[in-house]
Amino acid sequence: MTPASPTEPDLRHHGDAEVRADGSGLVDLAVNVRTDTPPQWLRDRLAATLGDLAAYPDGTAARAAVAARHGRPAAEVLLTAGAAEAFVLLARVLAARHVAVVHPQFTEPEAALRDAGHDVHRVLLSPSDGFRLGAVPDEADLVVLGNPTNPTSVLHPAEAVAALARPGRTLVVDEAFMDTVPGETESLAAVRDLPGQVVVLRSLTKTWGLAGLRIGYVLGPAPLIAALGAAQPLWPVSTPALAAAEACSTPAALAEAEAAARLLAEHRDHLLKGLAAFPSVRVHGEPAASFVLIELPDAAAVRTRLREHGFAVRRGDTFPGLGGDWLRIAVRDEATTDRFLAALDTVLGGASGTPAS
Repeated sequence: MTPASPTEPDLRHHGDAEVRADGSGLVDLAVNVRTDTPPQWLRDRLAATLGDLAAYPDGTAARAAVAARHGRPAAEVLLTAGAAEAFVLLARVLAARHVAVVHPQFTEPEAALRDAGHDVHRVLLSPSDGFRLGAVPDEADLVVLGNPTNPTSVLHPAEAVAALARPGRTLVVDEAFMDTVPGETESLAAVRDLPGQVVVLRSLTKTWGLAGLRIGYVLGPAPLIAALGAAQPLWPVSTPALAAAEACSTPAALAEAEAAARLLAEHRDHLLKGLAAFPSVRVHGEPAASFVLIELPDAAAVRTRLREHGFAVRRGDTFPGLGGDWLRIAVRDEATTDRFLAALDTVLGGASGTPAS
């Protein structure tokens, strides 16, 4: 792996790095996993699998449950060790000639593609346009984008995403945060009639608090799913992770996720109202996911000062298309947000919004 140059974003930097090293005792606003998760019923379900660990994993039931959840045949579902494994599989299996990755977005897809030897063309969306989805090169036969997008929190209309599909092209849509959107209104997870190959990636990490379990899945045409599965090692998903995929696909779990998404929207509105009080802070576009991206002067110094006041936030300069004046903030409950806003007010020098020395 080639290390990032001084002018090239570090594609391997992720939010957990903000709290992993010296982040003991910090309030974590850098990682977009819902707090107080997994819920107790899911913990109990996972614990119940411990007696089955002597047997090799069987993903049949979990695959069927995920397929039913999205109204697809089981042959169009591949269970993976998190969405990150899916990016690696796609990069290794797809023989694309012209790869376009829409940025700013989660950097692991591009990192996986480059590691697999692909040349990547970056399509940079503009903050002045609210990071609205635009055209990609006509010659691109592999297009990758997120919806809603990490780190911008922008939710692209399903029609705009679907318009990128065409014969001879594989369109990969990272929907890892779609279950944080009430109604999952712009999802393509159940859409099967678009031209070309449309692949949707999902994760159970964010809503259910399962980052350490590693469980996600790929939805797409059966021949491609079979090819991706053939590239996996044997038994790639553990028995507890399979149980989680099955349990989180039930009607009761989906109703709980929907309620969590609606509460999240209220908490996000509270954060946005608080941020609007700072003249130096700008939010571009309309945030729709479990985090908010802000632009402000000298963000690196602000991030350091926030750590001194007990809060870890995600730096934005590791995302292509952004730079040193960006921070990503996870949405939390209103009490936590109020404490964060008070710390930010102190760091920014009060009502002036000027970073304090």
